[in-house]
Amino acid sequence: MTSLKLARIPGSPPSPVLLVVMDGVGVGRLDEGDAVHLARTPTLDRLARGPMVHLAAHGTAVGMPSDADMGNSEVGHNALGAGRVFAQGAKLVDIAIETGSMWGGRAWQEVVGLASCDEGALHFIGLLSDGNVHSHIDQLEAMLERAVTEGCRRVYLHPLLDGRDVPETSALIYIDRLEAKLAELRSETGGDYRIASGGGRMLVTMDRYEADWAIVERGWKAHVLGDGRTFGSAREAIETYRAETPRLPDQFMSEFVVVDGDRPVATIEDGDGVIFFNFRGDRAIEISRAFVQDDFDGFDRVRRPDVRFAGMVQYDGDTDMPPRFLVEPPAFDRTISEHLAAAGVTQLATAETQKYGHVTYFWNGNRSGAFDEHTEEYVEVPSDAVPFEQRPWMKAAEVADVILGALRRRTPPDFLRLNFANGDMVGHTGHLDATVIAVEAVDLQLARLLAEVERIGGVALVTADHGNADQMFQVDKKRGGYRDDPLTSHTLNPVPLYLFDPAGQRRLRQVEGAGLANVAATVLNLLGFEAPEDYESSLLER
Repeated sequence: MTSLKLARIPGSPPSPVLLVVMDGVGVGRLDEGDAVHLARTPTLDRLARGPMVHLAAHGTAVGMPSDADMGNSEVGHNALGAGRVFAQGAKLVDIAIETGSMWGGRAWQEVVGLASCDEGALHFIGLLSDGNVHSHIDQLEAMLERAVTEGCRRVYLHPLLDGRDVPETSALIYIDRLEAKLAELRSETGGDYRIASGGGRMLVTMDRYEADWAIVERGWKAHVLGDGRTFGSAREAIETYRAETPRLPDQFMSEFVVVDGDRPVATIEDGDGVIFFNFRGDRAIEISRAFVQDDFDGFDRVRRPDVRFAGMVQYDGDTDMPPRFLVEPPAFDRTISEHLAAAGVTQLATAETQKYGHVTYFWNGNRSGAFDEHTEEYVEVPSDAVPFEQRPWMKAAEVADVILGALRRRTPPDFLRLNFANGDMVGHTGHLDATVIAVEAVDLQLARLLAEVERIGGVALVTADHGNADQMFQVDKKRGGYRDDPLTSHTLNPVPLYLFDPAGQRRLRQVEGAGLANVAATVLNLLGFEAPEDYESSLLER
């Protein structure tokens, strides 16, 4: 095992280092569709006149299968905290399917094995799109085909509509594709393969960080109990909801239950197998708990069927959630916080609820809890339970207050990190004006923080985990301009890395291929440590 001992840089006096992650604030085209460019940002403008480089925050730079894959907050914070690039969820699942290792795994055999399929039905629940952030329809289709090959005669789908990592009203593209695949399988085998229930991801099933258990409860009632508004098909549900609320984004569509006559096509019953096919963990943990926990108290489940439940991956290794999973997670080790804890460096991490897990769990390599509770402090600021576009300032001021309070202590923490959620969460709504305000709110709080950093003689790095607010409309690929359709997904744009050094003694260097993983070594150098040899190189001039 590689030692956690960090070497000191001779003649490098330690001073507090602040890392600010402006979630979803990338470097866009500086035009009318770029909310970061449109916002009034005197603080960022000031930073741009100092040391600054661009970082890759998507694709292979963060462990995704290809550079056509957008980054996200989870893989972004994994890379920021690990200092190296690890193969991530989507890539791991692709490899498991391509090599066939998934089919030979114990979890697949237990859930999808012939005994399970003979005794009960098989259910797939998850996000239906090719966004490749939480899931991918190609992976679902591969599992469907394999399950049918293994003899499953009754398979039911509970798709959650995206409209966030893909165009906001694209649900029917994926529903029609899935229905065609199910029809093909029915024709080949005579089995019963149908869509049973579903709903939009922001209202049904996919809550995170226990922000709103009612979201999970709506999904439970639809998927498990068959309780919800009924329709003859998923297409009918989507078309009806859109007729009632024109331009309704897919992600905000209510739950639906597909019926055959006056009965649900399928409810989840004792003896069934259930696979939650998302590979990203944050919005998968709560529904997993509802299926597997005996002492569950998130909501009244009414009844809890005795099923064999598996996640695509294990969404939280520390809490063993879920105990059964199809693909082994990436093996993160020796994150920057683990190194710093071993060196006795004091640390503070804070964010509001929406991104709290990112500066803690994901930053630490998908690990819950502190490495050393005596030197690490985690502070969660509760998020508002209102639509983000209605309060685009969110809790940026309160998050900044936590850091300011820590910087004003007699002995501030050595390393402080925070996440401003605004650019990402408001950017996902597709509301341009609200997103401009969100970016301005971050800029305002950043000014407060940098003033305090300067007062105490510290240094700050300001970056982002991926793009979002930097492109608010779909690009017309033929004409090159924007279409009227909002872009609610992340972008493939680079992100900035600004260095704020009031003493003016340090500079950044642009390294070819630099990405988010280079930030960890840069932080270590600023703290007066040499980075481990296998970390991505520091961007600090030496």
